[in-house]
Amino acid sequence: MSSPNTAGSADFRGPLNVTRAAIAVLDAQNTVVGWSSDAETLLGWAPREIIGRPLDTFLSLPATAEPDGTGAAARTDGTRRSDARLAVHRDGHRIQVATATCPLTGSGTGAQVIAVAELRVMRQWESRLAMLQGLATQSPIGLAIYGTDLRLTWSNSAYEREIGRPLEEYLGKRADELYATGRFVTKGYPETLDAVMHHVLDTGEPILDLHFRGEQPSDPGKDHLWSCSYYRLTDEDGNVLGICEDAFDITDRYEAQRRLDLLVKAGRSVGGALDVVRTAEEIAEVAVPDFADSATVDLVEAVLDGELPAAGGAPKASLVRIASRPAAGEERGGPGRARWAGGRPAAVVHPPGTPQHRVLASGGLALDGDTLAVPLRAGGSLFGLITFVRADRAVAFDNGEVALADELAARAAVSIDNARRFTRERTAALTLQQQLLPRHVPRHSAVDVAHRYLPTDDVTGVGGDWFDVVPLSGTRVGLVVGDVVGHGLHAAATMGRLRTTFSALAQLDLAPDELLKRLDDLVGQSGEDAESPDGAPEAAALSRDDVATGATCLYAVYDPVSRRCVMARAGHLPPVMVDPDGRVGHIELPAGPPLGLGGLPFESAEFELPVGSLLALFTDGLVESRDHDIEHGIRRLGRVLSDRTASLEDLCDRAVADLRARGATADDTALLLVRTRELEAGRIAEWEFPAEPATVGRARELAAEQVAEWGFEELSFSVQLIVSELVTNVIKHAGGPLRLRLIRDRRLLCEVADTGHTSPHLRHSAADDEGGRGLFIVAQLVQRWGTRYTESGKTIWTEQPLPSNE
Repeated sequence: MSSPNTAGSADFRGPLNVTRAAIAVLDAQNTVVGWSSDAETLLGWAPREIIGRPLDTFLSLPATAEPDGTGAAARTDGTRRSDARLAVHRDGHRIQVATATCPLTGSGTGAQVIAVAELRVMRQWESRLAMLQGLATQSPIGLAIYGTDLRLTWSNSAYEREIGRPLEEYLGKRADELYATGRFVTKGYPETLDAVMHHVLDTGEPILDLHFRGEQPSDPGKDHLWSCSYYRLTDEDGNVLGICEDAFDITDRYEAQRRLDLLVKAGRSVGGALDVVRTAEEIAEVAVPDFADSATVDLVEAVLDGELPAAGGAPKASLVRIASRPAAGEERGGPGRARWAGGRPAAVVHPPGTPQHRVLASGGLALDGDTLAVPLRAGGSLFGLITFVRADRAVAFDNGEVALADELAARAAVSIDNARRFTRERTAALTLQQQLLPRHVPRHSAVDVAHRYLPTDDVTGVGGDWFDVVPLSGTRVGLVVGDVVGHGLHAAATMGRLRTTFSALAQLDLAPDELLKRLDDLVGQSGEDAESPDGAPEAAALSRDDVATGATCLYAVYDPVSRRCVMARAGHLPPVMVDPDGRVGHIELPAGPPLGLGGLPFESAEFELPVGSLLALFTDGLVESRDHDIEHGIRRLGRVLSDRTASLEDLCDRAVADLRARGATADDTALLLVRTRELEAGRIAEWEFPAEPATVGRARELAAEQVAEWGFEELSFSVQLIVSELVTNVIKHAGGPLRLRLIRDRRLLCEVADTGHTSPHLRHSAADDEGGRGLFIVAQLVQRWGTRYTESGKTIWTEQPLPSNE
């Protein structure tokens, strides 16, 4: 059995209607003289069983019976109603019923007609009537009925309030006449009211929840949005009577959703770049045209450099125009940065009395007609302001939109403050890193050098890439490139410690593998120091975050005299080599573990380089990218470096331009290019002597002759004294044979090599000591001196500055 609330059972005929009710005809003595089929259905009595019997056979009298026994008082139409009576079914069960009576006149036996219906059905019908009354008079939904000619025939009270006139004044109007400027905005449907209604009339298919935008007749000048539904009306026989429209004003809901969408869009679009200027441009782009016709962002100039505004606030500071999004029809060449002069934004001054000046003076927002100025404030500091303008819109900013602007500005201010803090930290890290890296590389006789360092443009900040070129004894040169794991200040600081340690260890003339072992110990010790002394896991984890967990390094030593190069690496990429003919090769080196792992050895490889060979030492930030692997990047680098006609500086620029062409990378980059040279034979003099006393005089004599031949007679005495002392020490404390070598470079180098492994030490002799003053005297005559150990022994070396005419 179908529910009486379903669409198919909706019947608004009253239950006491003669076409539906159970009907009995009574004579003057309340005896049944007539009985309908519906009465038989409801009460179960057949006509032959009930006719001639009294009324109380099936129906009790009401509690308030009239003297005539017929129930309640008569109505104006002559009928009588009694809503609470009990009827007795033929099988004996009782039914609550409602009744209505009507007297009959004439000469027949019938005196009155009584209609009987179930009380439950009667109550449902009355509820439906009450519902219809409520829709007509109290519902906020606008209801209107249009005839088949699409002219209005009826509307409820909500529709009247919407039109702003009594129903009698707009009866017979077409919907397109009442809303002449409105249009449907739901995609896939006709735009006009007439077209939608015609479609419903023609097809009989209802159309639900179409969004219609237009001016409300009672509220001109402001667009409203309605949710509209249309369905065809037919009578009991299926004849089309017209069309019903219900419309609900969803303007407030739409505006709330639009504002929420704008905030969501701002949350997704603003602040991701951690750049002050880009953040200002993003908030202007979000606001125009969805919220305003134009928007400008003015900031305190110090914010661009990562600084907080002065304590006096923005009114006393210099404001600059960071971003400007023009209104429709104006120039849209891009935000304000495109119009900067000299790479800096233009200063802007807001005269007294303007909304912007009031914002700067009070710290609160200011609304003046179509202009809304909102402060950018975060953490108690006023960074600047945003100005929204609605010059091309009829409706200015309402209270909800002012609140929305305030929320947008608050979010923008937090993003700008985050970008400012990032700028400050990044600037500090870059400054630290630039101070720790070599500011310039001095000229060397061993190699020609060019280098580049590029910090990452990514939000991860600066990294720990580094390089260095260290002059060593005997005109040799040490070349190093390294990469510290991680980013930020800690990585830069760790890089500085590694570079400083490397420079100190390199001066000891350690072999590359031995030097890497010392660096490995340093990085490993840093990890141990990070452990919490009290064993607390939280403190240990925090400490470990403050140090880099590892690093890679490549160290090479090149000797321009022998043209031999010794290399070792700790988890770093091997160098790329280009021979003098432009052929690209790769040097095979033992890999070695990254620094900091500990427990594994490092190995060196030695080879001879032709004069003019090109070595490229680099970090993985140069050759690794999101769109290709390291091997591909190394091949591209080799192709760039194969041009033998280009200078080292040009090759550096080309390599960076080709491999970092797409700009931002997630890692910084260090590139060191060296082209090997050879020291001419005429600048080197070398002799070998036995370890015997007569050697001292012979060595002193040969050294003096060579210095004179080179034109440095004024150095003859000091050179003889140095050679005499160093050779004497070998004869007394080491063993032969010994070798003496003089090298004329940017300084005069004197080297004495022997097969021993003990090194002389500088000391201060007492007044009564017979010896021990020779090395002290030598140290006063030279600029630098030291000891270099080899597999076959050691070499004591000195350096003297050449006369100024050299």
